[in-house]
Amino acid sequence: MPEPKQFPRTVWLGLSIAFGLLGLGYLVSLTEMSLARKAALPVIDQIADFTLTNQDGKITTLADLTNHVWVADIIFTRCAGPCPIMTGKMEKLQDALPQTSGAKLVTLTTDPDYDSPAVMKKYGNHFGADFNRWTFLTGTKTEIAALASGSLKLSAVAKKPEEQQNAADLFIHTTIFVVVDKHAQLRGIFETGGEGVDWTNVQPRVIATIEQLEREP
Repeated sequence: MPEPKQFPRTVWLGLSIAFGLLGLGYLVSLTEMSLARKAALPVIDQIADFTLTNQDGKITTLADLTNHVWVADIIFTRCAGPCPIMTGKMEKLQDALPQTSGAKLVTLTTDPDYDSPAVMKKYGNHFGADFNRWTFLTGTKTEIAALASGSLKLSAVAKKPEEQQNAADLFIHTTIFVVVDKHAQLRGIFETGGEGVDWTNVQPRVIATIEQLEREP
């Protein structure tokens, strides 16, 4: 009998990402429907405790974000594709938030071997980050994966050298912003979509979500 055909790793990777995106699409639709109906936002997941390092080399844990609504994403500083676009949109969100808001912004790296605290701080400065509000986190790959994919639905997969199209083509990762409430519960997911999404339409919905969650006890 002939041996069963083995599919290349890239095929399986593509399928797993496709199924993951379908699931994320459903969660994004839940967020959008709740906002449209002005209903309570669903509790998608509980964020597990974590210990990571911020851009100043200081330990950051979940307790540092407790009692704050926060928005998170995942990027890597060497990325020449969607990451600078996403970070630019996070910068616009930072600038649009009311001064009275206590919301925090959190950017995780999926490339901790390169993205040291100093590299992350330089990257944040490039995008005008207010480090009192916007935190850039790095750590071990295991620690980052536990928070990113384990709690926040932020997935990232390293590409093998033979699969990379250029020196900066290191990872496939989600291009979403997620919103966490004051009790460390994941409550909203928004697709930034790189160049394909009109951020002027998405940003007001993110801010509306933050304001709604800040009004909750």
